[in-house]
Amino acid sequence: MRFSYYHRLSARQQAVYRKSDAIEAVRIPDDEPLGPVVAEIASGLVAEDRGRTQAACQALADGLVRRFDVPRIEVAVLAKRPVLRGGDDLMGLYEPGERGMPIRITVWMRTAQHRKVVAFKTFLRTLLHEFCHHLDYEFFRLPETFHTEGFYKRESSLMNQLLPPGLKSVTRER
Repeated sequence: MRFSYYHRLSARQQAVYRKSDAIEAVRIPDDEPLGPVVAEIASGLVAEDRGRTQAACQALADGLVRRFDVPRIEVAVLAKRPVLRGGDDLMGLYEPGERGMPIRITVWMRTAQHRKVVAFKTFLRTLLHEFCHHLDYEFFRLPETFHTEGFYKRESSLMNQLLPPGLKSVTRER
């Protein structure tokens, strides 16, 4: 299935889109388990401790970039989500490090309207979504990163590998 914006892309972009769409899973290379780091993210959220949550997110990102042998990412966990025009919350942001800037993922710990701490699985999925953009550029060597069905399947693939055993049954939260 192609998303509606596909037909507005150039022929080159459509080729990149199709290549991205064809990659449906990504296997985390074997190494020491990342479960304790993921559990620390959950604990940081429960404690409403932004610094602790950010440290755990950075540790997870560091572990993933090591396993995939891709450039390091700086992770920022900020307090309250910004609201975009039209009223939607911005959940996460990937900045590819253009013009000498560091590669960065930003995620927000609290919802924009109610300022409640984001649910653990939603928060983790957002972090992994932004990491998938990084993999598109650095691991799969795609010149652009698109939200394709394959992209969301890769996100779910990472999510299912990283969730603690009691939370393995995951569907995409939107």
